Amino acid sequence: MQSIFEPLTVSFRKNRGFLDYDRFYSIVKKHTKLSEDVYTIALLIQASGYPIEEKLNGYFFKPMHTSYKAQEYVVIDIETNGSKPGRSQVIEIGALKVKNGKIIDRLETPVHCAYIPQNIIELTGIEPKDLIDAPSRKEALLMLKKFMGDAVFVAHNVDFDYTFLSASFKRFGLGCIGNMRLCTIDLAKRTLQSEKYGLAGLCDTLNIKMQSHHRAYSDALCSWKIMKESLKHLPKYIKTTDDLIQFSKSSKKERKSKK
Repeated sequence: MQSIFEPLTVSFRKNRGFLDYDRFYSIVKKHTKLSEDVYTIALLIQASGYPIEEKLNGYFFKPMHTSYKAQEYVVIDIETNGSKPGRSQVIEIGALKVKNGKIIDRLETPVHCAYIPQNIIELTGIEPKDLIDAPSRKEALLMLKKFMGDAVFVAHNVDFDYTFLSASFKRFGLGCIGNMRLCTIDLAKRTLQSEKYGLAGLCDTLNIKMQSHHRAYSDALCSWKIMKESLKHLPKYIKTTDDLIQFSKSSKKERKSKK
């Protein structure tokens, strides 16, 4: 079902954030092999975290109708025992939920794992003995899925966390991730001046104290602080959540044309 999210987003953007039932269903049928009726398909898409809402004989794309300030974001960081989701696993999850500039909830959990390479032990300080009584992978991933809802998925170098977690969700029968994503590296590059845009480099530039680098919740908290600072420097034309997401990926030419 992962293949449907981008075509839907493109169509919503072309149609002011609304698709009637027929248009919605035709896009879904074109880009997936799902055979269910339009209502069931919409429920499956919503369950993945893709932010749509049924209204007026169709579906609204919520990011185009929600102020970026009032949007709910989940800022996530994961620690893993390797870089390849097919051969590696999550060993720690840290996430915080924010809205209107404030943290409203948090999730922090180790994840059971029998093997951690020495280089990861040295990097994170996490050892297998620390994870003996931790929740299983499926339990931890299910906790995160429920915590995320349809909030915007935010991370520093978001593609890694998003791709790794989506592959992990699929492995345990939890579906794919359909949440919209926002990268704090991309956002920082368009709003902040820094010699380096890695997490440690930006924290140094912004005088953000890192409690424990390469630990999931600490890094997620730092990512939120970077995002919060970036939001102070947005151009005035950014109004909605979708404006913010598109701005974070925009070229200099695109930004200049909107000034």
